[in-house]
Amino acid sequence: MSSTFASTALRDARRIVVKVGSSLVTNEGRGLDDEAIGEWCRQLASLMRDGREVVMVSSGAIAEGMKRLGWRTRPREINELQAAAAVGQMGLAQVYETKLRLNGVGSAQVLLTHADLADRERYLNARSTLLTLLGLGVVPVINENDTVVTDEIKFGDNDTLGALVANLVEADALVILTDQKGLFTADPRRHPDATFVHEARAGDVALEAMAGGVGSAIGSGGMITKILAAKRAAGSGASTVIAWGREPDALLRLTRGEAIGTLLVAQTAKHQARKRWMADHLQLRGAVVVDAGAARKLRDEGKSLLPIGMTGVEGEFSRGDVIAVRDPEGAELARGLANYSSAEARTLCRKPSAEFERLLGYVAESEMVHRDNMVLMGPR
Repeated sequence: MSSTFASTALRDARRIVVKVGSSLVTNEGRGLDDEAIGEWCRQLASLMRDGREVVMVSSGAIAEGMKRLGWRTRPREINELQAAAAVGQMGLAQVYETKLRLNGVGSAQVLLTHADLADRERYLNARSTLLTLLGLGVVPVINENDTVVTDEIKFGDNDTLGALVANLVEADALVILTDQKGLFTADPRRHPDATFVHEARAGDVALEAMAGGVGSAIGSGGMITKILAAKRAAGSGASTVIAWGREPDALLRLTRGEAIGTLLVAQTAKHQARKRWMADHLQLRGAVVVDAGAARKLRDEGKSLLPIGMTGVEGEFSRGDVIAVRDPEGAELARGLANYSSAEARTLCRKPSAEFERLLGYVAESEMVHRDNMVLMGPR
């Protein structure tokens, strides 16, 4: 690989989402592969000791449920898929908990649906939970909530879920572990002259033609879903690696800068992507006005916005909406995601965080807008 970026894409990554597919997790449908899961968990624990934050997105609940129920082919009926997921999720959570604990790391089960990430308030709630878990040194093990999913809200495959989670937690990189070495210019089983793609630009439409095909009898994805997932992850600045899941120490070697699998490079840096999204957001739901002291802390010190520094609230908005932050003269100072609704914000104006629970009955966050969810609009 000629690009300098290629060797640093994962070496410099501090927050990584790892996705593993059903065929790997269940050893081609024969049941949960304790040894393989144990190896991934050992590597995850090693990455955490190296100061990185990791999220595991794992398929396998439906496949494990199929095995426990004695089903040889993946059912088509949604109620049967839900039943298989309910049975299999028990074993999937248990094996990750066991293997991570053996390596001195705690785990947490998180089940998501597309609706959780499409709704701004639920999106913010999920993000807050995941970031809290990462701050506590716990590995979130995420799967689609197949027991309640419907055709309207299902992700369809966990490659997409992995990309959405990478966007949700603002990961630096997404690693998709699969049963293939990576991407070839054509299906090597039918085209012996196909060449391996070591590196490409995420979102390049030519990749989709190379990745045609469907998933296995166990999984629901295929290489095309991985290419599309990389494109989606790149939207928030995360580069993606597609690699063979049984490659020895793949995660550790990738983070040492070794070229393994196919690297799909995001063209926009993470912070630039988020800044562009907020700066270009056209549906501002409202605004809060801050005093001179708060404006100075936001502008000059990069601090979060605390309600005690707010003097007024404009418009009507909900938790998770993008709002403007205005200085005492009314100029737009910043934009960000509101942690409280407009009605709650009016109650919290000029109040310290110690009074939030008394005033609202609960505490969502100590900040009105966290600095990680804010972009300054004027010169610093």
